[in-house]
Amino acid sequence: MHKESLSMKLSKQLPLNALRVFEAVARLQSFTRAGDELGMSQTAVSYQIKLLEGHVGEALFLRKPRRIELSEAGERLAPKVAEGFELLREALADLRNTADGTLIIHATATFASQWLARHLGHFQLHNPGIAVRLETSQDVIDFSRTPADLAIRSGRGNWPGLRAHFVMRNHFTPMLSPQLAETVGGIREPLDLLKLRFIDPSDPWWRIWFTAAGHPDVVLDSLQRTRLGAQSFEAAAAVAGHGIAILRPEFYPEEIASGRLIQPFELTCEDGSHYWLVYPEARRNAGKIRAFREFLRASLPSFEAISPTAGT
Repeated sequence: MHKESLSMKLSKQLPLNALRVFEAVARLQSFTRAGDELGMSQTAVSYQIKLLEGHVGEALFLRKPRRIELSEAGERLAPKVAEGFELLREALADLRNTADGTLIIHATATFASQWLARHLGHFQLHNPGIAVRLETSQDVIDFSRTPADLAIRSGRGNWPGLRAHFVMRNHFTPMLSPQLAETVGGIREPLDLLKLRFIDPSDPWWRIWFTAAGHPDVVLDSLQRTRLGAQSFEAAAAVAGHGIAILRPEFYPEEIASGRLIQPFELTCEDGSHYWLVYPEARRNAGKIRAFREFLRASLPSFEAISPTAGT
């Protein structure tokens, strides 16, 4: 009887259903979308939020025309609730003996093919009990909706609710095949590049690089546009002689060493976005995440060379 009354008391003290609804509404910024995700009507969602507001004694959302916003109290509560549910998910995964079984990594196609694929063997050699599943996407994933343990993404390191560790700088410069360069007698000046076809001239990196090279007024808008969707694909096109690509040279050491790609100018530029290791703050102590974090630390001298705030 005592245990039953204690359980009922805890249930009243901790309205889990209402908290689950609050987490979804806060994350999606919509009663309707939260209801769709949870399989509840909008009326039921509103009822659970009112229950929680009555429980805490404060309004958690500001109702505005066509939208809602978290109130000050809601802003304080939301990250704690999200972390709490993440901890519960992790605890359940541990009980199923899967938490440290498979490491799911999301990365851009370029980082996956040009760095991860070449180094993951070392990680698995030192962590034989952890299987690795590598998913590639150009999208910034939502960890609450996409099965993933961690991600390598490009940005400034300031993603709310995520722990971010600097991995490496993302700088860029024009690169092309030497055979293509010879078709115009070589590339000696930045404007010589305009004699050749550009791979994705709409990429903002081109404008940044030409400005740094002293040619801010160069016209690229009239050039034929080809978008391949990932830097690794653009590099492959450049190796094949299909045009000039703007690339991160450190990703292509073999192509440079073999003479399949050349970097005609020493000038490299940055746009403020670099590569970061990210994962939910609440999962920072998961064994497989700790193992991968330490692997990057041992593999990359640049790891954590910049803090997220300094990188913004």
